Amino acid sequence: MKNIVVIGSINTDMVLRTSRIPKAGETLLGHSFISTGGGKGANQAVAAARLNGQVCLIGKIGDDTLGKTAIDNFRNEKIDTNHIRVDQKLPSGVAFIIVDEKGENIIVVAPGANGCLTREEIQEAEAVIRQADIVLLQLEIPLETVLEGMVLAKKHHRMVVLNPAPAARLSDELLRCVDIIVPNQSEAQALTGVQVNDIASAQSASVLLHEKGIPAVVITMGEKGAYISSKYFNGLVPGLNAGTVVDTVAAGDTFCAALAIGISEGNPIEKAVEFANAAAAISVTRYGAQDSAPYRREVDELLRR
Repeated sequence: MKNIVVIGSINTDMVLRTSRIPKAGETLLGHSFISTGGGKGANQAVAAARLNGQVCLIGKIGDDTLGKTAIDNFRNEKIDTNHIRVDQKLPSGVAFIIVDEKGENIIVVAPGANGCLTREEIQEAEAVIRQADIVLLQLEIPLETVLEGMVLAKKHHRMVVLNPAPAARLSDELLRCVDIIVPNQSEAQALTGVQVNDIASAQSASVLLHEKGIPAVVITMGEKGAYISSKYFNGLVPGLNAGTVVDTVAAGDTFCAALAIGISEGNPIEKAVEFANAAAAISVTRYGAQDSAPYRREVDELLRR
């Protein structure tokens, strides 16, 4: 097993399914409602654990039922929860998600305790960061906390993988700490100003990210696959079809977790992306965020087919 440290958000997803996404001011009757584990950090931690990673999650919850349930779920997935802190004032984070019949979604997040994960609490986890093969981060926690995690990772010569989601303006100081950045098309545009819709525009955006000091760029492009720009490989790795798409929630999180696992196991970046494409392809055939994350045997079987 490889050591993956995930620094990020922990939410509970409140998911409502409807025939279509409502317009502003419109009321629709939904088909169903579920409450399940979510948050980009937590989603990526669960996905990495199911893919045979040895995972430690660094994050923050409220002192409430939602937080306690999240901890229980992580322990069931064999995730190290020793560095999940409990905020005595703020509630655990929640996300409200509407999913239509095509699997498309809109999401609103109330971060709660996630917004108070501090630099000092990251510093308290320096020992596990030092032992990591990969440190995986996203942007649903304060940016100064994200930067602290990266600085500690680079201090100990650990590889940093950043999923810059949700999209935000990032400092050059933060970007210089990134070894592999994994935006989707809209996030790549937010970072570079380049509208990414094909291989040529993906390469143009990648060049601008390389100029910020990032060695490897992986831009996810939905069912098309993922575009890689790196010293060792440049080009599109095509997506895979694992069945009917029912829910795209957390497909990107599954991709990032699988990419981290693939890289940590010593695979070339194009093989790691192929592995990540397979994991994401399976995830979109299932409902839920963490619930949709596949197990290693399933991804290996899809790749064999």
